[in-house]
Amino acid sequence: MGLGVSAFPFIFVAHLLAVAAIVVIHPVLMLIGLIIMGGEANITYKALPLKKEIKKLIHLILHAIVLILGIVGICAAFKNHNESGIANMYSLHSWLGIGVISLYAIQWIFGFVMFFYPGGSESLRNQSIPWQVLFGLIVYVLALGTASLGFLEKLTFMESLAGVAKYGSEALIVNFTAIVTREYYSLAPLVLERQCLRRL
Repeated sequence: MGLGVSAFPFIFVAHLLAVAAIVVIHPVLMLIGLIIMGGEANITYKALPLKKEIKKLIHLILHAIVLILGIVGICAAFKNHNESGIANMYSLHSWLGIGVISLYAIQWIFGFVMFFYPGGSESLRNQSIPWQVLFGLIVYVLALGTASLGFLEKLTFMESLAGVAKYGSEALIVNFTAIVTREYYSLAPLVLERQCLRRL
């Protein structure tokens, strides 16, 4: 028993919405994950007025969420490229993106093994802390640079393929978002650099 309505238009619309969601989900997940939550995870360890063990656990969990969001965001980009017939891994943004998420995973695994479970000796942890902080800051700065390249790549596509004007409102929004992202979240390393330099 049916309504006598063809399902094709609904399937077509659903597919278009799914593709649109995948296109939008990559930058959203990467921005929320690596930039916003990554910066907050770094700052919380230094700024929260809690016991060290609790701050360490919050720091670890936030970074795990960031890593998961980053992996899902990269999978969404690959899915979008594959469904749209766009080549994968052709731009500097994509190369740096894979590098950043790989370094982020290495950083998280090292931190988990060294500082959480099973945990290294106290002397080894004390020697590792400044390098862990420095490496984390480097990965975060690389993520900021990769995000900036992503904004540039998106704007270039919009101008060349979608006919967006070079000084149009869309171009201004992309540039403004990129500047706000870079300036606001470049403050996170400044909060942590004293700890890093003091211990090296």
